[in-house]
Amino acid sequence: MSRMIEPSLKPVEVAVTPAKKEEGWWETIKVIIEALLIALVVRTVLFQPFNIPSGSLVPTLLVGDYLFVSKYAYGYSHFSLPSFLDLDPQAMPGRIFASEPKRGDIIVFKLPSDGQTDYIKRLIGLPGDKIQVLHGRLFINGEEVPREPIAPFLTVNHFNKPMEAPQYLETLPGGVQHKIIQIDGDEGTFDNTKVYEVPPGHYFMMGDNRDNSSDSRLAGDQGGVGYVPFENLIGRAEVIFFSIDEGTPAWEVWRWPWTVRWSRIFQRVR
Repeated sequence: MSRMIEPSLKPVEVAVTPAKKEEGWWETIKVIIEALLIALVVRTVLFQPFNIPSGSLVPTLLVGDYLFVSKYAYGYSHFSLPSFLDLDPQAMPGRIFASEPKRGDIIVFKLPSDGQTDYIKRLIGLPGDKIQVLHGRLFINGEEVPREPIAPFLTVNHFNKPMEAPQYLETLPGGVQHKIIQIDGDEGTFDNTKVYEVPPGHYFMMGDNRDNSSDSRLAGDQGGVGYVPFENLIGRAEVIFFSIDEGTPAWEVWRWPWTVRWSRIFQRVR
């Protein structure tokens, strides 16, 4: 009878040569480079994250909100590129794949006076519009924008003291509804203005926190925003992806259970 002879199993030692070690390091470096390139493309072409450092858009956006802005919403200008590329504006004038913004959009843009600082406001006036505020009421092209009183909003005043601010639901021409607050009532500093006529190719921006917003009601050379050129628009605010209480560093993860505003995460920006 024939017998099956089982071969003996011996461990095989494989020497790792320096060439294979170098090849492994190079593969790792390539993966990192590819990931960085993908992130750069996404940030430049699709979405860019921003955080909210001020209360000018309360109650819509709160200090500590982190949101994604769609870069493709209005096309691309030299302001759409990451700042470290430092592209000469003459090399990319105007916008490519341009699409007009809509009244009521919340937009991130470069401050016209310096071309560097990121601002976020709501688009109120389109090119050719006449904008005015009288006794706290917004007028567009001579027509008063309807507003409906709703429950007061708990916020802070100019001295960072808690207060219940009058809150309204405002309906812009075109049907966009959004909430505003008036911490100084209807007779605040910017609640009675001249008539602003928006120049061609420019937009008029305002904050939803009407008495605590540096916006187009004040000219750029006076410390405000003034009219915003189309090419300064970076993108449209889309969704809140993270939100944490004001004054709490986001990196303190051990405090998240108590400081993260869980109900605001993945909330659409309107």
